[in-house]
Amino acid sequence: MLILPAIDLRGGKCVRLKQGDYSQETIFGDDPVAMARRWVSEGAKALHLVDLDGAKAGKPVNGAVIRKIVEAVDVPCQVGGGLRTEADIESSLETGLARVVLGTRALQDPTWVRQMAHSFPKQIVLGLDARDGKVATHGWVNTSEQSVLDVAREFANWPLHSIVYTDIACDGMMRGPNVEGLAELASAVPLPVIASGGVTTLDNVRDLMAKNLFGCIIGRALYEGQLELSAVLELVISGMTTSRE
Repeated sequence: MLILPAIDLRGGKCVRLKQGDYSQETIFGDDPVAMARRWVSEGAKALHLVDLDGAKAGKPVNGAVIRKIVEAVDVPCQVGGGLRTEADIESSLETGLARVVLGTRALQDPTWVRQMAHSFPKQIVLGLDARDGKVATHGWVNTSEQSVLDVAREFANWPLHSIVYTDIACDGMMRGPNVEGLAELASAVPLPVIASGGVTTLDNVRDLMAKNLFGCIIGRALYEGQLELSAVLELVISGMTTSRE
């Protein structure tokens, strides 16, 4: 299972929100580039970047910082937040990002996402953020009437890289992920599923591994010291070894 430390950007700083609430922000560092280097030095094989300002504004905002992060590390990085046009995608990938995460625009215009998936095969990640099983958009400000499973099935057969599924109720709350919801999604579509939100303990990671999820994004638990990245990576490696035996 791929472990992706999260770097959430707001105002050029490294922050975390609770349940996507912009008024519940904790600043964890003034230097996101140094934070990215730290996670890579501790063994991270990929990073998940979020432009929180961009998600709210509907256009990329923290592009300069994101470019510096990509230039500073030698692992694949993916970014989400505010990417609503083909030009946004092109400019993001041109910085050296491996993948981009599309959320709000994907739900508003699935036909466009299908075009982008074919134009940039395996470089588009579908970001599904859910509140009570319903998909949320616009930086989690709005909740639609579409269910996560229905949306995922609509996109399932396109050349996307993966789906990042975030249960907003779990995000930043340090109470564990929605394992059953993630497992249900993973079993419903052929695309790899990456878990996001609430991962706090090694047992949480074990539970996700047991469901054969492709990846796991970890944020607040790393920043607050509830989880050590080295311990998580060791668990994943040992699990891979066990599965081969």
